[in-house]
Amino acid sequence: MALELYFHPLSSFCQKVLIALYENDTPFQPHIVDLSNEASAAPLRRLWPIGKFPVLRDGARNRTIPESSLIIEYLDRQYPGRTQFLPTEPDFAHEARTLDRFFDLYVNERVGKIVTDRLRPAPKSDAYGVEQAKAQLQIALDMVDRDMATKNWAMGATFGLADCAAAPALFYADLVMPFGATHKHAAAYLHRLLRRPSFARAVQEAEPYRALFPR
Repeated sequence: MALELYFHPLSSFCQKVLIALYENDTPFQPHIVDLSNEASAAPLRRLWPIGKFPVLRDGARNRTIPESSLIIEYLDRQYPGRTQFLPTEPDFAHEARTLDRFFDLYVNERVGKIVTDRLRPAPKSDAYGVEQAKAQLQIALDMVDRDMATKNWAMGATFGLADCAAAPALFYADLVMPFGATHKHAAAYLHRLLRRPSFARAVQEAEPYRALFPR
């Protein structure tokens, strides 16, 4: 099979790529990677010595593509399907990329800071950093709530790149800092995302690993 994905089902950035693959029924060979197990992680590190997932390997084109946003743009160009992730018009494409980075940097990474701290032993915890992350996440959720008051998807009527980023970011944000009662438009958007078959499948496939997520 030409496409191989190195990933873990519980990872939000990996789920972002899975959504894109499932949206267009793009065939790929899955390789689930346990970064705590060197034997499991070794094939990933040979492809991408940085050792972070997701990483897409396209054997047909002899290309290795790291990072979720780059992978989705690559799929959009080389393996297009019924869902087009980036608009063709340059200004709209720029807006889609901006929203994608917003969800990655100001929602997903803030959630990651909170979750990572829960995994640390108490002497190495970073209470101040977590407090900052929660404050920044609150601001980001306020922005999402305002923005989604009049839209179905991040770019309006059409599902795309930014929604792939928003889905796991908001899903995990709601687990660490529930916002359903305070941000009704953001919560309604998350509900629509969860009803999207591609994201629903990614969430279901992560269920066997849910116990690894710190509460």
